[in-house]
Amino acid sequence: GINAEYMGTPAQLVDHIYSIKESHQQYNIWTHFLNRKDVNAYIQRLENLDPETHPLWGIPFAIKDNIDLAGVPTTAACTAFSYVPSRSSYVVDLLLSAGAIPVGKTNLDQFATGLVGVRSPYGECRNSIDPKYISGGSSSGSAVAVARGLVTFSLGTDTAGSGRVPAAFNNIVGLKPTKGLLSTSGVVPACRSLDVVSIFANTVDDANTIFDVVSKIDKEDDYSRPNPISNSLSAWGKPRKSLKFGIPTASSLEWFGNEDYQKLFNESVQKFELLLGCEAKVVDLSPFLEAAQLLYQGPWVGERIAAIEGKVNDADLLPVLRSILKSGADKTAVDCFKAQYKLQHLKEIADDQLEGIDFLLVPTVGTHYTIEEVLADPIQKNSNLGIYTNFMNLLDYSGLAVPAGFTSKCMPFGITLVGRAFEDKLIMNAGRLFQQSLNLPLGAIGCALPIHDIPYENNQGYVNIVVCGAHMTGLPLNHQLTSRGGYFLEKTTTSPKYRMHALPDGLRPGVVRVLEKDTNGQSLEVEIWSVPVDGFGSIVAGIPPPLGISRVELSDGRWESGFICEPYGLEGAIDITHYGGWRNYIANKEKK
Repeated sequence: GINAEYMGTPAQLVDHIYSIKESHQQYNIWTHFLNRKDVNAYIQRLENLDPETHPLWGIPFAIKDNIDLAGVPTTAACTAFSYVPSRSSYVVDLLLSAGAIPVGKTNLDQFATGLVGVRSPYGECRNSIDPKYISGGSSSGSAVAVARGLVTFSLGTDTAGSGRVPAAFNNIVGLKPTKGLLSTSGVVPACRSLDVVSIFANTVDDANTIFDVVSKIDKEDDYSRPNPISNSLSAWGKPRKSLKFGIPTASSLEWFGNEDYQKLFNESVQKFELLLGCEAKVVDLSPFLEAAQLLYQGPWVGERIAAIEGKVNDADLLPVLRSILKSGADKTAVDCFKAQYKLQHLKEIADDQLEGIDFLLVPTVGTHYTIEEVLADPIQKNSNLGIYTNFMNLLDYSGLAVPAGFTSKCMPFGITLVGRAFEDKLIMNAGRLFQQSLNLPLGAIGCALPIHDIPYENNQGYVNIVVCGAHMTGLPLNHQLTSRGGYFLEKTTTSPKYRMHALPDGLRPGVVRVLEKDTNGQSLEVEIWSVPVDGFGSIVAGIPPPLGISRVELSDGRWESGFICEPYGLEGAIDITHYGGWRNYIANKEKK
């Protein structure tokens, strides 16, 4: 579970957080840090809670300061707006009921308007890895708190990318759930019709655990939506089919001169192609990008005005925020309806682009700026960061930001998996597979990624099978796996203890394991697939001699069921071990 990596008691864990808090002042993470007496009250509550039935028992978390925690000021980074709520937000209540411990409220771009993290009277929130760079926003403090190891997870909000951009810039995971799955009761609205409470964590596993706790229907939230069974607890780690994904056309991607980001995105695409056993489908991103422009160039800026109208004066706002809100003040009701019609049209086109794929893979951002660069050009630099994020809630998609490597300057890069509404679990399953395959250090503190069972592997009702010949992806017998509901897991190699022969029929390889005393074995290219138990049985029943199923040792020491050949079947066969696998042998044979 989420607390499996912790040693000691919750009180000792909180002691540690307090001991390192002062050394993090330069980052401007907090707007309010709870005093020890208040935190102790939350710790004492745990005495009456069973850790086995409270999945967040003793886990410290932070709350973006536009989300209510009872008895603690909510400022939205505007001191004139500040109020002290008598009750916590619905989502925070669910977390407290699950045993989580709040330690503070976090800095943000004022009224959650911005993707940079520098628009706050509490100071510019600095990047967790290099303080010269922006942290990303608007959920800046929440992301940095997780990345610096001050909390296990945190809450943000995400209207235009505020739960994904900071994740990318701080080497952590950012989950932007489907609109309405997490209640916004007790959340200061930015655009109420689009707002989403988001989750920051170091791993997709942790984000999933938190999602399960807080994705509950709220009768007091007019925008709350029930989570279908297909997207609930039972969907975690369960395969639905062999996943397919899409990527934007190269010409639609803007990197702002950041060649490292471009290179890392291309490597991420290649990694997913390897993990999922399919080539990425190229998708026209233009309808997504056109929809994104409506967020700040259309009437939705007026919704931001509605959120604070009558609650603050213009003089209370930061100059950059006044400028943004002013741009939406002249929009009319006619403009609003025209924009809605245009958005609906663009959604139909965008949905068509997603046909045949399970998720779209995009860079979370196209580049990373220093604080100095953003302060010199606050509007345009902020706009550049929202290219791949602004369309998400307008088009009613789910999104997951995952770390994807480091640049030549040792700064993080991240990707986002874009899924349809209510397919949060699907993109988390795929994102978890990707995160564990990269095995990057966590956040800014370099802790190793806890490796758990890879999703899709060893699921109840499924059996893994190692294939080495015509059953591999794209080869003549692969349909025997896919038609039975099988799906690709990974491409790998055997241990160096096997030899491969082309059987006399020329259509199949025969793989045999050498004796332990022999040194003439070699690693062979194989694929691992997972098939339903009943499908596996029918495959075994249809295998013609001299082939059969036995246990095959892989290069990493695992043993899985796979195709093997009886020694008698090698009479008249050709030894092709030196090709390293059936594909290379076939390719060489076709050249001749």
